[in-house]
Amino acid sequence: MALRPELGYPPDEVKRLLAPLRNDLSIAIYSLGNAFAVGAMIRVAHSFLVREIIVIGEEPWYEKASMGMQKYEAIVRCHDDAAFFAHVGARPLFAIERERATVGLFDVERWPRDVVLAFGSERFGLPERVLSRADATVAIPMYGVNQSFPVAVAAGMVLSEWGRRRYREGGG
Repeated sequence: MALRPELGYPPDEVKRLLAPLRNDLSIAIYSLGNAFAVGAMIRVAHSFLVREIIVIGEEPWYEKASMGMQKYEAIVRCHDDAAFFAHVGARPLFAIERERATVGLFDVERWPRDVVLAFGSERFGLPERVLSRADATVAIPMYGVNQSFPVAVAAGMVLSEWGRRRYREGGG
């Protein structure tokens, strides 16, 4: 159920109220080349109260697409892969990528605590160096001839499955 703070609370107060409700996962948005998609993913990530949203690369993103949710989120900008890998450190990294998948979304045995879910470009996916660092590469099942989902939709699907499992298993 969504937290509904009184109207007029400043963003920092809303962030403070949300802090104890945050989940132990982060998402990384890798060089999407689609400013609208980054904003949309911030909005989706907010709905699951992720710990942080990591934006990798220098490209701007469209704040209006986040519907104001960026004000309540911890958004970390990593300018390149080295900064991203340093920021992630030893945390588990799951790449969301169909072509090089090692496991299907519904077959992930257990989502590790503090996992970082990395999403790439709708056109180019994730770079090899991210896939090489990933502890798992997860594919979302698809039917038909379409080759990919819009990345914000993919994020919603993965986060929804994460949440379903987390709360079914009593982890929340």
